[in-house]
Amino acid sequence: MKFDVVIIGGGTSGCACAYNCAKNGLKTLLVEKNNFLGGLMTGGLVIPIMKSSVEDLNCDFYKALINKAKKYNMQITYKDNNDGWLNPEGLKIVLEDLLSIENLEILFETTIQKCNVENGLIKNIQLSSNLLSIPIEAIHYIDATGSGELAKLSGCNFLTDDEVKQQNSLRFILGNVNVEKFCEFITSVDKDENITNTYRSDRNHNEIHFTTASTWDTKTHWALDKYLLEGIKKGLLKEEDRAYFQLFSIAGGISQVAFNCPRIENYNNDPFKYSKELIRAKQAIWRLYNFVKSSFAGFENSIITNIATQTGIREQNRLETQYILTKDDIINSKKFDNPVLKANYAIDVHSNKKDCSILQKIACYELPIESLISKNIHNLYGIGKIVGADFFAHSALRVQKSCMSMGEGLAKYLAKK
Repeated sequence: MKFDVVIIGGGTSGCACAYNCAKNGLKTLLVEKNNFLGGLMTGGLVIPIMKSSVEDLNCDFYKALINKAKKYNMQITYKDNNDGWLNPEGLKIVLEDLLSIENLEILFETTIQKCNVENGLIKNIQLSSNLLSIPIEAIHYIDATGSGELAKLSGCNFLTDDEVKQQNSLRFILGNVNVEKFCEFITSVDKDENITNTYRSDRNHNEIHFTTASTWDTKTHWALDKYLLEGIKKGLLKEEDRAYFQLFSIAGGISQVAFNCPRIENYNNDPFKYSKELIRAKQAIWRLYNFVKSSFAGFENSIITNIATQTGIREQNRLETQYILTKDDIINSKKFDNPVLKANYAIDVHSNKKDCSILQKIACYELPIESLISKNIHNLYGIGKIVGADFFAHSALRVQKSCMSMGEGLAKYLAKK
């Protein structure tokens, strides 16, 4: 089979790229290993989309996604005007509806097995599903896997500035929570609205939303930390459970609470250690569940309803591209001839050590198209978490809204070639 564009990975950047490739007349194939789209937004339970003030550059897909989610009642706009509060399960249906367009084919439960390269070009690839093996030819090949699966098979180089690594997370959701009661509790305990705040939905006044957090970093006063410390004294928690504790409500999930924790060590290149970390993470989820059930008003009758089917990997393999965006480029707001995004999300590093995490606010910065083009393979491109950037620049670029702009910007670039 032949296509103009093949995209491996139906996550955040892959969906945005596929949507815009097809909209711009390119015959497109989107290949996804799971039986749903969305990647970390859905399988990883990574919601809400982090707020990032962006200039209106390559935001068509994001706007279309939000509008479609509204029609399904799977979206709210929080009081800080962040319209990226979504329902992760409902988003699976929303994305399939949004991507049901001309020029676009989707293959679920399919992975890439082989990649044939000649003279610096990918000639064809071999896909594998439960049913059959499929040979595919295309003009352009896009790696949107997050880990660089296509890039690995093609023999591409990756960046090796890996002295530090982002921590991973394994998110989970509790159901049957009295969210109204919990909001009354946390707002009485924590008066700092920069950390803990609530919002009653305009769509449904009975639907109250919130965000709250606590970490073991001492640069900020965390009102909930005294409860976590008490949980450690009672034997409900371990010290590492204090490292990062963040909770959100869910659009349309009146009795559900999403947990952005526990954080776990990044052993993505060691499958044995990685597997042990996943076991440890589920043990931590059980501890956190029992802790909130006994310590926080509103959680008395809660149950575990979801554990993410994908680990929240913040950083793994970064592709060696024609241009490597640097921390200095971001801090100095360097301008480029062909930017694919303009954003101001902070340099955001999650450390496994106390007081070593970084959240550095910065002005608007740009990402050039050259940071998405492989240095080694002329018709291979990398979007999303494998973007060509140094560690610190990557920590700002990795968020979902920026990944969508990468995918869209690349699609529009290819449509003009």
